Amino acid sequence: MGQLLTGTHNFGTGVVRASTTADTFKAALYLTTATVNASTTAYSASNEVSGTGYSAGGVTITAWNAPTATNSSATAGVAFTTPTTSITYSNVTLATAFDAVLIYNSTQSNKAVSVHTFGSQTITAGTFTLTMPTNNTTDALLRLATT
Repeated sequence: MGQLLTGTHNFGTGVVRASTTADTFKAALYLTTATVNASTTAYSASNEVSGTGYSAGGVTITAWNAPTATNSSATAGVAFTTPTTSITYSNVTLATAFDAVLIYNSTQSNKAVSVHTFGSQTITAGTFTLTMPTNNTTDALLRLATT
């Protein structure tokens, strides 16, 4: 996930890597037995959930808030961004317990962006929604801070 600091991921339409087009990001769900964490470098189908209505690779995150940075001094500040809408898996049956989502950049060789964990879940013919936090310096889904 060190790519966040090297400009690998283009969350908005600003110029990154000489491109003004935002990258495509996806969200894949993982079983409770999976080992996905801060050292995960890329999407893998290993231990990803499977079930009725779920497509391997997860769902596309439709849009992100433009990355924002604030500076509280010459050396301190916060950069942050959050998807603009909730991440939703509709009409799925996922009978095996899952507890993690990997957000990854499918434009950039499926490189990992972040892993988020939550309480163990199963879904039977329903919708699973990950509600996004407020996009600000303290609550954003992705937040890099220096002090």
